[in-house]
Amino acid sequence: MRVGRGLSRSSSRPYSATPWLYLAPALVVLGGLLLYPIYQLGLISFFQYTQAQVSGGVPTTFEGFGNYREIFSDSQFWQVLLATVVFAAACVVSTLSVGCALAVLLTRVRALPRLALMLAALGAWATPAVTGSTVWLLLFDPDFGPVNRVLGLGDHSWTYGRLSAFFLVLLEVVWCSFPFVMVTVYAGIRAVPAEVLEAAALDGASQLRIWRSVLAPMLRPILVVVTIQSVIWDFKVFTQIYVMTNGGGIAGQNLTLNVYAYQQAFASSRYSLGSAIGIVMLLILLAVTLVYLRLLRRQGEEL
Repeated sequence: MRVGRGLSRSSSRPYSATPWLYLAPALVVLGGLLLYPIYQLGLISFFQYTQAQVSGGVPTTFEGFGNYREIFSDSQFWQVLLATVVFAAACVVSTLSVGCALAVLLTRVRALPRLALMLAALGAWATPAVTGSTVWLLLFDPDFGPVNRVLGLGDHSWTYGRLSAFFLVLLEVVWCSFPFVMVTVYAGIRAVPAEVLEAAALDGASQLRIWRSVLAPMLRPILVVVTIQSVIWDFKVFTQIYVMTNGGGIAGQNLTLNVYAYQQAFASSRYSLGSAIGIVMLLILLAVTLVYLRLLRRQGEEL
């Protein structure tokens, strides 16, 4: 018994601060780049901070939760929030569908077509958002765009209607976002043992059944990462909406929360109100991510 107690004492390792020392430089950088701006954003949201306060003509006054009460009592905020959630959900589903389908396609084609598809996808991924948005506007231009000519739509304006404008922006967002999903999922598929896929094929499973019953469960940790990344990216889309709808569409019909916050902060010079909207966006994204991870943990997934 004494020997056993001695072994248990010797096997217990004392606490060491060495790992934290190695992580300290990265934590300092992350704190400076992430935590401090978030702190400043939250701080400004509790004050009255407009152009008058920026210029120094009027002193800054503490508003408490006044800015939050104002945005929550504004019917336009709730309309924009609903539009943002629906638009982001459509973008996430479309991006994941296209990316996963092309990842499976990469495993079915030869080396040369695979290389061409990879280069084309990485080219779309590397294109700046402003450039990509401008190119898509030219493609769907009512006067000179080739899309209307091919479809026989004449001088149809895609950015005039609310739904068509959102659909056009969705296409551009999916075009510049699917390469990340495709490359990540393709790397995960290549790591799956070939024997598993061959056994499923010999059992008569179709490609769709193999994906649903074999690949998807094995790739779930990777799908978690790309889903969370897509939710964050698509929920805070700004450049595509601002460029392609000229700042939010006719009478603000294509506003999303990011563009709405920009308008309140810079177009109206109400920086504290824009900061409050930014904090609300941050809390929504944190809540969605935590709920999604919690649901996966309940299903027994290792994250």
